[in-house]
Order: sequence, then C-alpha cells, then structure tokens
Amino acid sequence: MDERKGKRLRTVDQYLNALQGKGFQLQEDAIGFIYFGKHYTNAPDELINAAIELTLKAQKSFDGSFYMSLLETFIQNKIRTRTAAIKYVKEKELLAI
Repeated sequence: MDERKGKRLRTVDQYLNALQGKGFQLQEDAIGFIYFGKHYTNAPDELINAAIELTLKAQKSFDGSFYMSLLETFIQNKIRTRTAAIKYVKEKELLAI
C-alpha cells in the first residue's frame, strides 16, 4: 500500500466507490469516459482521481470533455500527482478552487 502524508492512495475504482458513498451518482457513460481517459493517457490512478475531483469541483457535475482536456493538460505538462495537479491549476488560474 502506497502512503503519502498518511493518506492511502486509491485506485480509480475505489475513488469512484467513495464518491458514490458521498452521494455523487456518476452515470455509466461518465464512468466509461473516465476509463477511456485513463487508457488513452496512460495516467496513474492518482492523476485520474485528481482530474475527476477537479472536474466535479469546477463543473458541479461530471463533464467528459472538461475532464479529458484537464487530463491531457496534466499529461502534456508532466503532472503526475494530485498535489502537483492542484498546484498547476492554481498557478495557471485554470479553476477557481
């Protein structure tokens, strides 16, 4: 089990289950899009989870094109962790979070 700052890193499946437990009901097509983005970019689960989180915070629901754009931006800029992703969007003022 990988640990960073005492938090266990979750797989995409675990993250989606945690979101569902908090009341976020993602439709089947959204989940398919999430996995498409994961395979298309070959991004690590931590980065996929960050892209999902930031998409939900920015859009208040899951927007597949926003998610893909964000994920591709992270990959192009060699962002690999949640912390780096959040730092990047704040520095570039991509999202008001």
